[in-house]
Amino acid sequence: MWPVQSQDLVIPAFLEKWENSKSYLVAIAEAMPPEQYDFRPTERQMGFQDQLLHIKNNMVWLGTTYFNAQEYKGKRDDKSKLTKEETIQLLAEGFDMVSTALKNTPTTVLKEKVAFFAGDKIKLQILNLLQDHVTHHRGQLIVYLNLNNIEPPKYVGW
Repeated sequence: MWPVQSQDLVIPAFLEKWENSKSYLVAIAEAMPPEQYDFRPTERQMGFQDQLLHIKNNMVWLGTTYFNAQEYKGKRDDKSKLTKEETIQLLAEGFDMVSTALKNTPTTVLKEKVAFFAGDKIKLQILNLLQDHVTHHRGQLIVYLNLNNIEPPKYVGW
């Protein structure tokens, strides 16, 4: 078990990384021209915009289910009716919703067990999943940019 002082750093450290992750993903979303938002490398893969909305939906689901975030009341994310700008706005709002919820989450709850489809997990694992899921799909989006001869934005780490 970590000392209490170390536990107190988890959420602030996550939030710093989360904000940088948001900036990096928004830059990737901005780099793709709107006429390429439907681009998919193969038929079995999600399109560029689909990936962005999938990331946002996962953040909303995990944030509202496990971190008591306010239910998301943004626009429907029916991609056929969303512009590039609206998609980016929804994505940014998803990041912000998670940030707000975590700012109001005491570090002590991170050791609480919760039911999850992959078996019982502690909330710290759900927190890690939030970032891991973004990273996974963001990596795919970087490939989408490269396949369209678009230079991806410079990596933003911590």
